[in-house]
Amino acid sequence: MKVCFETFGCRLNRAEALDLEARFVSRGWTTTERHDDADMIVVRCCSVTHRAQRDCERLVEHIRGKYPTKRVVVTGCTAEKLHEQWLADMRDAPSVVPTRTARAYLKVQDGCSGKCAFCIVPTFRGVARSVPFEDVLARASRFVEAGYHEIVVTGCNLSQYVSGTRRLPELVDALAALDPACRVRLGSLEPAPVAMDVVAAVAASKNACRYLHVPVQSGSDRVLTAMRRPYKRKDVERLVSEAAKLMPGLGLGCDIMTGFPDETPNDFLATKGLLERLPFTKVHVFPFSERPGTIAAGLPNAVPPEVRTDRAREVARWSEKARTDFIRRMKGRTVQIVVEDESTLSGWTSEYVWCQIGSEKAKTLARSHGGQEAKIRRKDLVSVLVREAVGHVLTGDPA
Repeated sequence: MKVCFETFGCRLNRAEALDLEARFVSRGWTTTERHDDADMIVVRCCSVTHRAQRDCERLVEHIRGKYPTKRVVVTGCTAEKLHEQWLADMRDAPSVVPTRTARAYLKVQDGCSGKCAFCIVPTFRGVARSVPFEDVLARASRFVEAGYHEIVVTGCNLSQYVSGTRRLPELVDALAALDPACRVRLGSLEPAPVAMDVVAAVAASKNACRYLHVPVQSGSDRVLTAMRRPYKRKDVERLVSEAAKLMPGLGLGCDIMTGFPDETPNDFLATKGLLERLPFTKVHVFPFSERPGTIAAGLPNAVPPEVRTDRAREVARWSEKARTDFIRRMKGRTVQIVVEDESTLSGWTSEYVWCQIGSEKAKTLARSHGGQEAKIRRKDLVSVLVREAVGHVLTGDPA
């Protein structure tokens, strides 16, 4: 029996899909990338934005129309779940370590207890729930034993992680201590009260990735209040400034939403000003979309769709320049990558920049291993001396 997985959305969705895939394999199934070759197709949906939900719905409609006799399961962040009971046996299967990816995805938390006006996710995910601390470490240890050199820590809202008296900072410390040769990467970090302690924990751990993603959403306090976000602009400025001070060269990403109801030109200027003042290196920007079932869907003074889009494009142009400048500054530095693509010897740096090894000799030789040279393999952690920075890609030689 063969199963095909289609996964939309965030790292949490990816972590859940990989875990389910591994359970299928443990029950004797094989995976395939082709719909026509599969006996079952599992579509894990995302509903964070209207576009993501629409793309998922279109794929499901296409599959069901083209392969009406195949078993199609729809799961994830969606109200329109389909045939989830077919997954029951797999969820009871032994928990095994996924091995298909170059980096391990570790789910530590699910749900969110926030009440943001624009967000539909708590409707599907429920309130915040955390995986017990010891269970997280046990799972992470199995990833290390399986040869992974990077663990991506995922959750719906990582800042809400708590297990007994231990929070996200203590979890970062414990994960980083498992193996100095295994990097720990946080999926995202809300500007919550715990965030400053998380930044300190990341800065103190040599193998914690030098990249943080902060879901800022807006630089206007007025808009943040309307969004029901639990922080102000000054909290974002304090968090990002402290992170940049403790970790020079840090990669810093953020989410920005443009065109939230009643966002004025001055509100948008406040967002642009925040971006220009802080050292962000990557911006995920998207125009506001009304999600039925959210508070924001019924708010007055809607911003015209074309204005939302124009503002998003303006932020994207700024982001392109900021990211290009950041990547150019990495030329001449030694970085580390976890090899994801063995054919091109490329992968992500700690700062979340794509880097490839350009030396032809390196493609046939590679890393030093016990005093001998051995071919670089997928999942390997490799030091690279950057000699070129073109666009958003670094190129270098093994250091």
